[in-house]
Amino acid sequence: MVSVITGCASSDLPTGTQTHLSAAQCRDLTDIRNGAPVTRERDMGELAALERAGYHPEWSLDPYYPADLQAAQRQVNIWYQTECAAAQRG
Repeated sequence: MVSVITGCASSDLPTGTQTHLSAAQCRDLTDIRNGAPVTRERDMGELAALERAGYHPEWSLDPYYPADLQAAQRQVNIWYQTECAAAQRG
């Protein structure tokens, strides 16, 4: 599984702003970015973020692979940068 940095909700966001990723995903993906060991829990959080960004791993003959995965990774990275400031500060 390709590692991607995903994002989460942060108290730094204005009230009423929709977040795409959970605090746990921020924490887990910050850990991945910092080289923490891979765990099933972190993998599942990363996969959930990618799916939320539009990637569909269940499509058996995906004519858009790997472009759709790469697009989802870019989106998750944007969410991480904008929503996970507190997790990045650690």
